[in-house]
Amino acid sequence: MLLRHTPTEITERTALTINPAKTCQPIGAMYAALGVHGCLPHSHGSQGCCAYHRSALTRHYKEPISATTSSFTEGASVFGGQANMLQAINNIFTVYNPEVIAIHTTCLSETIGDDLPQMKKKAHAEGTIPEGKYVISASTPSYAGSHVTGFSNMVKSMAEMAEPKGKKNGKVNIIPGWVEPCDMEEIKRLTAIIGVKTILFPDTSGVLNGPLSGEYKMFPDGGTTVAELQSTGDSLGTLALGEWCSADAARTLDTKHKVPCSILDMPFGLMATDRFIDALRTIAGVTIPEEIAYERGQLVDMISDMHQYLYGKKVALVGDPDQLIAMTEFLVSMDMKPIHIVTGTPGNKFEKRIKEITKDMGCEVNVRAKGDMFLLHQWIKNEPVDLIIGNTYCKYIARDEDIPYVRWGFPILDRQGHQYFPTVGYKGGLRLLEKILGVLLDRKDRDDSETKFELVL
Repeated sequence: MLLRHTPTEITERTALTINPAKTCQPIGAMYAALGVHGCLPHSHGSQGCCAYHRSALTRHYKEPISATTSSFTEGASVFGGQANMLQAINNIFTVYNPEVIAIHTTCLSETIGDDLPQMKKKAHAEGTIPEGKYVISASTPSYAGSHVTGFSNMVKSMAEMAEPKGKKNGKVNIIPGWVEPCDMEEIKRLTAIIGVKTILFPDTSGVLNGPLSGEYKMFPDGGTTVAELQSTGDSLGTLALGEWCSADAARTLDTKHKVPCSILDMPFGLMATDRFIDALRTIAGVTIPEEIAYERGQLVDMISDMHQYLYGKKVALVGDPDQLIAMTEFLVSMDMKPIHIVTGTPGNKFEKRIKEITKDMGCEVNVRAKGDMFLLHQWIKNEPVDLIIGNTYCKYIARDEDIPYVRWGFPILDRQGHQYFPTVGYKGGLRLLEKILGVLLDRKDRDDSETKFELVL
């Protein structure tokens, strides 16, 4: 049933991807753009492309995603989309009046060779962009990279909005990477407890996890403001959470405006969160309050209490590089064994980093960048695992192989809650651990004999 035709014999495939462990660049660029206050994402391509990008995000976040498109037809596809773009910019500011238009390209406009910077200059010269309004852009062809690449490219364009005034603002820039809106809220909560003033960008909290108030707002209250983005060039430093999602923007601020940057792992789990908290302490020159130590102690206590049910469990992981690196470290720190790890995003550095994290596990680890979930399934058939952690598409493998499964990452299409319950930080670590223990102990209860079916574990 479903994927049971997947063969155990693995053959090298260079020209065929089956069930890719990624989606396309424009989706990442669109998500990043939604983290700027008053920003309207714009897809420079056909209506169909834009509709797909919007629907992918809508299905994951269960929120209506607003975006516009250059609406390419045959003429624009042959002669270029400049006329469509200039008309679109005028229409968008006239009808919707956003603070920012964030333009990303598609396969079609990239193949034609449309020059977005030149088009923006022409729009400025013609007075199409009103005073006090902004247009940013990112090149995001779907035939290269992944949604992670598109996210990174758009966040880099946000960093290029910095306009330093020459006087330090006493704040720390934090680039959170592609995490859930609730994770961004959790990062802001932690920094507030520590007493560090920050500029978080992008920030989708309050945009894609806001309340149902009965009042429609074209642009929700959340998001990083233009003034904050312009102020990033005066910050004390930048913490980029994730090499793939956040590093390019941080290095842009460092190169152009001498804002020193540190590239950290995403703060999933105990050790990565420790490093994030310590980096905040160092860059801002503050001491860590007892409340943070208390939360850390809770996570350590739960790991200690439940270690017997985690020890030696084999895990298969699929997702994005930054998230997988931190998750792999978290699992290894609890004596679990992540033995099959796949990301659809290219990058040999990913495979090297995973090998470093898992080198002392005492077993062989399969890891593949620019891989697919067909390969993951083949690995699982050859060496079964006790747990799968990944996005909704993992449910087919989990069902066919009868393996416990935790939904985590992007996209999650068949469950709710991921946009409201954080998995970063110490509190997020508790949430992840609770989900992992839940499915493992459910399986234990299901498989135990009558004599081993215990009330108290």
